[in-house]
Amino acid sequence: MKTNDVSQRVRGALNRLEAEQDVRVLYACESGSRAWGFASHDSDYDVRFLYVHRREWYLSIESRRDVIEEPLSDELDVSGWELRKALRLLRKSNPPLLEWMKSPVVYHHDPVFTREFEELAGMFYSPRRCFAHYLHMASGNWKSYLEGRDQVSLKKYLYVLRPLLACRWIERSLGQVPMIFQDLVDAVLEERHVRVALQMLVARKQAGDELGKSAPDEVLSRFIVAELQRLKALNDPEDVLGDMDELDIFFRRYALSA
Repeated sequence: MKTNDVSQRVRGALNRLEAEQDVRVLYACESGSRAWGFASHDSDYDVRFLYVHRREWYLSIESRRDVIEEPLSDELDVSGWELRKALRLLRKSNPPLLEWMKSPVVYHHDPVFTREFEELAGMFYSPRRCFAHYLHMASGNWKSYLEGRDQVSLKKYLYVLRPLLACRWIERSLGQVPMIFQDLVDAVLEERHVRVALQMLVARKQAGDELGKSAPDEVLSRFIVAELQRLKALNDPEDVLGDMDELDIFFRRYALSA
């Protein structure tokens, strides 16, 4: 599917959701492998967005659904978070949300909202929470998909190595983790033999080996085991605390203003 065709389909889906749900989309981007930079030809398009309701929606005593999800259809998966939910997650330095704001593929954005939201993301970025998130993800994916298996899905290495390298990025105090996988590799993966094995794996995936299985890659497996042990032994990174009032002010401006 051509890029222009995808962008048109996404914008059409977002316009339809705005009309059907009576909301305003503030930001929409690509997440997943197509944003990370190692998608194959048949990888899905994972569209994630932030939206806000009309003022009256927030003035009810009823608890209401704060996500919009579209079923997977024709490779297009669309889901979004309501603004208040997003800000609550931002307060916790939610890594997927932080990554969305750094996606290289943005389908729609309100420029002022995006700039101000990114400023808030910087204020509430917590190295400690993000490090814990990525380390848990790397360890969990290793145990679930690769450890002790005679045959493995090769793409699962990427879903272990990306969070593993994100931990290295945070360990070295390089700021918020970038979305693009190659940026992580270039900045923190010095082991040449691991880089070579990883490059070969990424090339295979991009060539369409989406579900290919084979014997484990010993170079990558040894690196993952050693790095997981090393990272688990580290002290927690320093943490930061943002100003909660800033989140409330931001929310009122976009959700409750006349």
